[in-house]
Amino acid sequence: MIWKQPFNEEVLNTLSQNCMVGHLGIRFTGFGPDYLEATMPVDYRTKQPDGILHGGASVALAETLGSVAATLCLEDFENTNIVGLEINANHLSSVREGFVIGRATPVKIGRRIQVWNIEIRDDKDKMICISRLTTAVIENSHQKK
Repeated sequence: MIWKQPFNEEVLNTLSQNCMVGHLGIRFTGFGPDYLEATMPVDYRTKQPDGILHGGASVALAETLGSVAATLCLEDFENTNIVGLEINANHLSSVREGFVIGRATPVKIGRRIQVWNIEIRDDKDKMICISRLTTAVIENSHQKK
């Protein structure tokens, strides 16, 4: 098990209510020994004007999953924080309705750098986007609330 912090889906969803994550309708739905999953609706909040899922919404889902997963792997949660260094995304297919499911899995969990692979599929299990997020572990200058 890679997780160093106690959590469940309810805790993660409560923390995500009053920010972009909640606004986009992203919901954490599952986890296992080495993955974290969330869903996002394909609706007016996440579509381009032409009616397909916006690539930026896919990237927001990917960065949310990777950043939260990285945070849950911190050994010293009180004194360190996760920040994104780089994210890339390959948009492989479009989707017009339903929802997408993202799954983050680690490529590397280091003391200072973490790399996460995030696959996003539609509700029929078709690959929509594949993304890679690199994060840094930094010293926290103030106590977390």
